[in-house]
Amino acid sequence: MDLGALNRTTAQAAVRELLACCASEVWAEEMAARRPFVAAEDVLTTAAAVWWTLGEEDWLQAFAAHPRIGERRDGDDRHSSWSRSEQSGAIAPSAAVGEALAACNREYEARFGHVYMVFATGKSAEELLDLCRARLDNDPDEEFLVAAAEQAKITDLRLRKLLAID
Repeated sequence: MDLGALNRTTAQAAVRELLACCASEVWAEEMAARRPFVAAEDVLTTAAAVWWTLGEEDWLQAFAAHPRIGERRDGDDRHSSWSRSEQSGAIAPSAAVGEALAACNREYEARFGHVYMVFATGKSAEELLDLCRARLDNDPDEEFLVAAAEQAKITDLRLRKLLAID
C-alpha cells in the first residue's frame, strides 16, 4: 500500500490496514478519519500526535495485541508477520536466556499489569532480557509511559513498512 492507496480506500479498509500498525481501535479510526494525508511524513506525525492523546484503555488495547517477547505469534496476517520479524533476535535464544526472558515477562506483567512493551527490532534476546530486568525497577506510572513510547516506535516502524517509506 502506498499513501495514495491509503487515502483512496474506504474508511473501514483504512482502519483494517492501520490496525496492523497499532491495535488501538480508537487510534486506527482517528487516523482513518484524518485522511487524506498530503505526504507520508504527515501520516507519521499524525500517528504520533493521535497516539499521545489516547486514554489508558486505548494504550492497553494496543499493548495486548503483542505477543510476549520471545514468543512467536502465529498467523499470516501483516501484524503477525511483522511481529515475528521485529522479534527475530529473541526467537530461539539459548535455553537459559529463553527461560529467563519468560520469567522476566511474567514478573513484568505481574508488576505492571500489561505485556512487556519494547521496540525489539535489531535487539538480541540478551539485550531484551537486560532491558526487561532494568525496567522492573521503574515506578508503574513511569513504566506505563515508557511502554507507550515503545509502542509509538513500533507504530512508526510499521507505518513505514505499510507505506514503503525509507
